[in-house]
Amino acid sequence: MTNPAGRLGTPLSPSATKVMLLGAGELGKEVIIAFQRLGVEVVAVDRYAGAPGHQVAHRSHAIDMSDPVALRAVIDQEQPDYVVPEIEAIATGVLADVEADGVAVVVPTARATQLTMNREGIRRLAAEELGLPTSPYEFAGTRDELAAAAERIGYPCIVKPVMSSSGKGQSTVHGADDVDAAWDYAMAGGRVNSGRVIVEGFVRFDYEITQLTVRALGSDGETGTWFCEPIGHLQDAGDYIESWQPQAMTPAALAGARDVAQRITAALGGRGVFGVELFVAGDDVYFSEVSPRPHDTGLVTLATQRQSEFELHARAVLGLPVDTTQLFAGASAVVYGGVDAVGIAFEGVADALSVPETDLRLFGKPESFARRRMGVAVATGPDVDVARDRARTAASRVRPVR
Repeated sequence: MTNPAGRLGTPLSPSATKVMLLGAGELGKEVIIAFQRLGVEVVAVDRYAGAPGHQVAHRSHAIDMSDPVALRAVIDQEQPDYVVPEIEAIATGVLADVEADGVAVVVPTARATQLTMNREGIRRLAAEELGLPTSPYEFAGTRDELAAAAERIGYPCIVKPVMSSSGKGQSTVHGADDVDAAWDYAMAGGRVNSGRVIVEGFVRFDYEITQLTVRALGSDGETGTWFCEPIGHLQDAGDYIESWQPQAMTPAALAGARDVAQRITAALGGRGVFGVELFVAGDDVYFSEVSPRPHDTGLVTLATQRQSEFELHARAVLGLPVDTTQLFAGASAVVYGGVDAVGIAFEGVADALSVPETDLRLFGKPESFARRRMGVAVATGPDVDVARDRARTAASRVRPVR
């Protein structure tokens, strides 16, 4: 039974407020730390043992979360008050059953999790039900359908699996000769092989942002919406490599971004942080995607905000007040693994931390790959340009070694 808002128990006791995270990567690890600072008992679940969040949780489980039997078994075993999905590859039908049976509160809701883990569901909600501006798009379930959709959309276009994250399986198709490779890459890169892709036309945008949007209880006991300052970011093959806050925007573009973010998150419902990805061209704003959880580009908020996106998420889940105040201009830059190896070490950490106003998060992932995100440098400064330079410099000084 869920604890009422404002009442928190003692971990590892009968009074405990218990949260189960489904996904225990670097973002989940920060959410776990935020929950634990509030005296919450946390159970971390991931597909492999020793995940970053496993290292800081009270208990951990390694299961295939797309297996409905295994997922329901671990939820029944732990009996959490809240189930908080942190990744896409989850048997969402189980979450709907858990919610309907009153076993636990699913954050933000089981429906939101089902819609957002599938690009087809969320794009149809955004464009066809809510009428939000988006890039032109079609869905395809075979190579031939992909080829035909790409011809209709026009080249170049973007092909993504309908179920994936962090750019996995995403490619740019410049012509008919690229279609077969794009299909194969999408099928290999999806979190769950659904056999479907989305084909998106290019939007000629000036920049892209993440509008972190928080749905939380207000002082009146009703769910309200709060916004963080917009986060700008750079991507490589769909995966973020740098972010900064705030991103400069015209007043009209900022208002448009928050209107789109409010409409899509209200339609999804529930409480928590949502990472709403948007393209901006002048004063025009186009919806791209939404994640019903903290966003990787939001790692910058560890340095910039009074409450990071992880603290905001934990507070919103528990029905506590939130504060999205930004204190500093800041930036983040990714530290990649650089090598394929197990149990790597990092050199140059002291040199990296000698950069003014910087900090590091080394995630503790047990296995490194050349392009796997193994850490992040965050920095503040008198303005975004200085903060970005500091974050990049600090990240470049960290040297992963075997």
